[in-house]
Amino acid sequence: MLVERRSDGVAIVTLHRPHARNAVDVGLATALVDAMSSLDDVGCVVLTGTDPAFCAGLDLRALGTDRLADLPRFIDAVADSPVPVIAAVNGPAVTGGLEVALACDFLVASNRARFADTHVRVGVYPGPVLVDLPRRVGMAKAREMSMTGNFVDADTALRIGLANHVVAHDELLPFAISLAAAIAEQDPAMIATMRRDWDETGGLPLAAAHRHHREIAREHGYTSVGSDTLRSRMRAVVERNHQQVGDSS
Repeated sequence: MLVERRSDGVAIVTLHRPHARNAVDVGLATALVDAMSSLDDVGCVVLTGTDPAFCAGLDLRALGTDRLADLPRFIDAVADSPVPVIAAVNGPAVTGGLEVALACDFLVASNRARFADTHVRVGVYPGPVLVDLPRRVGMAKAREMSMTGNFVDADTALRIGLANHVVAHDELLPFAISLAAAIAEQDPAMIATMRRDWDETGGLPLAAAHRHHREIAREHGYTSVGSDTLRSRMRAVVERNHQQVGDSS
């Protein structure tokens, strides 16, 4: 596992077992859990893999334990991250690797990325992919992917909503870092509240979702912001935009 902390508030976590296409064994699962728990003070995490793969799933040939249930809960470590996580999918993301990518807030893909849920092909009952994949791509497409085990390419992933962006392979990490840096410069408390809001309202009926959204906003003090505070924040936004324009020229 490779972990890099950048000065812009972004951390890059790289799954690093290239000889096994970054397949997860006990060691890598433990390292990912430890890495995610150490990064609660950054603004955003970019999770990627060492080329040529993102993650080939579980290393069933050398898992390091006799029971899947004994693996450290590496997918939960990503899903429960207190800070946003962007998956930068640089190559195949297969089965458990797809589940890791789905545990992130969203993903961007290299044009070399491919995605598949092959649980049924290896006789293992699917894990969180059965819940997470339909929420990204819709129930019908998720059923097709999980019941056939067939791969989808990067362009298809973009079309069905699995990936937010597809970029040239060499541009993947810089592009993902730019998105992460844009997140990292925001108010971390507000970002955390927004993520909670999405998690708790996403499965509710519309009227109930709006009610709970208002409750969350009120609980965190976002319904009582005065005009002076709004003007101050607007000036800060305008100044930041001016700086960004100047930096890009």
